[in-house]
Amino acid sequence: MSERPTMHTPQVGTVVADGVVYVTTAYELPPAPDISHLITEDDTPVDNLLSEKNQRLLTEPLYSSWAGPGHERTFLVAANVGLFVVPRNPAIVPDVLLSLDVTVPEDWWTTRSYFVWEFGKAPDVVIEIVSNTKGEEKGTKLNTYARAGVAYYVIYDPFKNLGEEVLEVYELRAREYVRRPDTWLPDVGLGVTLWEGTFEELHGTWLRWCDREGVVIPTGAERAESERQRAESERQHAESEHQRAERLAERLRELGVDPDRL
Repeated sequence: MSERPTMHTPQVGTVVADGVVYVTTAYELPPAPDISHLITEDDTPVDNLLSEKNQRLLTEPLYSSWAGPGHERTFLVAANVGLFVVPRNPAIVPDVLLSLDVTVPEDWWTTRSYFVWEFGKAPDVVIEIVSNTKGEEKGTKLNTYARAGVAYYVIYDPFKNLGEEVLEVYELRAREYVRRPDTWLPDVGLGVTLWEGTFEELHGTWLRWCDREGVVIPTGAERAESERQRAESERQHAESEHQRAERLAERLRELGVDPDRL
């Protein structure tokens, strides 16, 4: 009787590191796709001043003031960075993208754009700030983000180039975007809101992240100013209490009572 050939079963297991579960196998992993033909940056300035400022107002506050999506959960928020869904297609460049539970490599030069196959998932949110009628925000971009699996798509049209709506939020359901009745993103734990105020000496209406109650996520500068005002208020309150105590002590002395003996 001939012997059966020996079948080698790959060893599969899990490794937990920094709260992330990695599946391991004895099979050799396939090589990373060739991306040498992809254009990840072209040094072409394409944004106007308003869009550039609003992009920073949508990125810096999350790193400065947002607690994140949950305990020990990471996130990446970036502006004007190429999003590559598959290696064979060129990038689509959202004004802002937010991706939860991802970690950027320490060597940024190895992953200079958002390659879905490298990060393991599509962004959770993309935001488009409309500046003209040529951006395809409700056409090509909307369809591309839906096919990529982006959970929430935000269109901010401050000059109403696309219609009467200034702010629209879409949620992916069954691979199609459905307009949300509000601007809250439940799976992210953030919302977006229109905020009237001054940012970097420019007053106007800005798109900003907010909490469930509609309170905007502050920038680092705003949070520092809020802390300064709180400290100043406490100092003034303490000074007022000290002056009140001094007046009371003086009144007691006028009445022949030593306040230090009370």
